[in-house]
Amino acid sequence: MAGIASSLTEKQGSARGGTPRVIRNPLWVRVLFMTIAFVFVAFFLVLPLSAVFGEALRKGLRVYLASFNDPDALSAIKLTLLTALCAVPANLVFGIAASWCIAKFDFRGKALLTTLIDLPFAVSPVISGLIYVLVFGLQGWLGPYLGAGDHPWFGEWFNQQDIKIIFAVPGIVLATMFVTFPFVARELIPLMQAQGSDEEYAALTLGASGWQMFWRVTLPNIKWGLFYGVILCNARAMGEFGAVSVVSGHIRGETNTMPLHIEILYNEYNFVAAFAVSSLLALLALVTLVLKSLIEWQHARTRKDAASA
Repeated sequence: MAGIASSLTEKQGSARGGTPRVIRNPLWVRVLFMTIAFVFVAFFLVLPLSAVFGEALRKGLRVYLASFNDPDALSAIKLTLLTALCAVPANLVFGIAASWCIAKFDFRGKALLTTLIDLPFAVSPVISGLIYVLVFGLQGWLGPYLGAGDHPWFGEWFNQQDIKIIFAVPGIVLATMFVTFPFVARELIPLMQAQGSDEEYAALTLGASGWQMFWRVTLPNIKWGLFYGVILCNARAMGEFGAVSVVSGHIRGETNTMPLHIEILYNEYNFVAAFAVSSLLALLALVTLVLKSLIEWQHARTRKDAASA
């Protein structure tokens, strides 16, 4: 403890105007905390991932690859990719617009908008899916008007359509968008607030239009935070289970995403196929982690180059 106290005293001395020094804790403190960190990572990250790939390859590579020849598995993979392809760009546009409004302007309701953006973090994903069932379900608020029928408020074309939201792809996309839309905005808002608006004002003073200012000033400044938010949003979109489970109806080959398909296979005691599809999700997660690390490394390198220039 005396070593820690001396390190803190050393830090305080540098804060008063002295030469900054590297804080060095005693060797036993560093070894203890490093050991705790590595043990935690090994038991809660490495071991589960190893178990997933071990179970998936337990009967050999041929059986592993044959698990992906199942039409239901291919349908689940395609639906997962389609859902992410729809949800991520929509959240990208919303995140940029929301962060721009909150970070660059002052208006009434700003705090309320910020709170609403955080709402999916506070609400259970199951409740998020139930919201869409209550709104678009057959007995919901808008459900009776979406089916084919004679609705006097709408035209003849609309009355002839049988629009399906719940237990269909649109409901899955909407539920995924709801649980993932804070990620991009929450990455960009603090970044834009820290950067301020001086460069944008300078661009406007020099005669740039709104779009020119956005493409040449704002977007280059937020690109690394934007990439980071998109990666997190895509990872959550592909792995979402709770909200999608409520609105999908678990129709095999039609409305099952990869997490739902894994649950069905596991409940049917088809463990090899379940872990095979799980390994694909795990590989996507690892790719996401690698991209995240590359972006952080590139961002740190860019900042270092800018500081040394």
